[in-house]
Amino acid sequence: MFIDRATIYVKSGKGGDGMVHFRHEKYVPRGGPDGGDGGRGGDVILQVEVRLNTLANYRYKSKYIAKDGARGLGSNMTGKSADDLVIHVPPGTMVYDDLTGEFLGDLVEAGQTLKVCKGGRGGLGNQHFATSRNQAPRMAEKGEPAEERTLRLELKLLADVGIVGVPNAGKSSLLAAVTNANPKIANYPFTTLEPNLGVAMLDEDTALILADIPGLIEGAHMGVGLGFEFLRHVQRTRVLIHVLDGLSEDPLADFNQINTEMALFDPGLKDKPQIVVLNKMDLPDVQDRLADVKKILKKKGVSVIGISTASHLNLKEILWQAHEILKNLPPPDISPQLPVYRPQEDPRLFTVEREDQGFRVRGAAIERAAAMTYWEYEGSLRKFQRMMETLGVDKALREAGAQEGDPVYIGDSELEYQE
Repeated sequence: MFIDRATIYVKSGKGGDGMVHFRHEKYVPRGGPDGGDGGRGGDVILQVEVRLNTLANYRYKSKYIAKDGARGLGSNMTGKSADDLVIHVPPGTMVYDDLTGEFLGDLVEAGQTLKVCKGGRGGLGNQHFATSRNQAPRMAEKGEPAEERTLRLELKLLADVGIVGVPNAGKSSLLAAVTNANPKIANYPFTTLEPNLGVAMLDEDTALILADIPGLIEGAHMGVGLGFEFLRHVQRTRVLIHVLDGLSEDPLADFNQINTEMALFDPGLKDKPQIVVLNKMDLPDVQDRLADVKKILKKKGVSVIGISTASHLNLKEILWQAHEILKNLPPPDISPQLPVYRPQEDPRLFTVEREDQGFRVRGAAIERAAAMTYWEYEGSLRKFQRMMETLGVDKALREAGAQEGDPVYIGDSELEYQE
């Protein structure tokens, strides 16, 4: 089954904790601090793997967590950094933050990467906190917390040519006739419920990638029937082969319907080059009406080619025609949207909220500092207290009515307010 949408949870690795340690050596009574730094946590990276063409794997595994960095050691030894976690995705994968809807990246080219969660840096060991006044600091940092997010992955087919048309026009038969693809084919509407890819070799040096895309009905631009599934994939293709059903009651109405639905979904789709073909020319009734269909569409500036997927009539010709059009087109712009630039939030900002059992302090910088503090070491406590004063958290707590002994919650840490 072709899967073109998946939701996964990703989490980077936490930074390793820095170490409080002092040099121990015979005849050296005061060896000084030599606590090493923690190692860096692993990043989570998405990477394009051209051998993949589906997101099906993410139905079975939806959680991806990178490893944490190792703790620092004595003798100034830095903990081992964790390897990055690389998640392979097929070309054409668009990545969104599922919580906010923010567009994160469009992965198209082989080997292209996107870092979605940054690993935490390692905490500093006590070797970094020695001063002339404090030569034996009993303080260090814990590793920086990990990042986590839920991603929505959407795959749009990357094809040179999209085969479009109303249901049962013969799109799957055309793909099967010119490639080695094996789409489901039957004489009833909506046989194709998901896109199929195929490669057509025109000669030893020339190939086209074709996508047989599910048919659509009136109202597809609003999601009726298979509408959204159809139209998202049409966006990626550069040339369209528009297949008309030779046995349809009104091929002109079918032609107008498809183009209207595409234009309503995305105005840019109406500008894509189209090769319009009338299928089932192996049938006498269709041969008789070809001239009339050509005459009607010629008034709209559209030329029609008669084809037969059964007898392979004119199939090579329309593929070469598509190839010639592609050669003259500019390189594709496959970005789904222009980048949106937002002012970066000041990490020093915070809020103080009164709760039933004390006060809650929220803010990127103060919560990260709390997570990286060794509460059992007096030096680390003083360092955190200085940060509270610098950011104005102490003042804000007093103004909010905090009293001696009131609990204060910062991230996962519970503290006691003191004047």
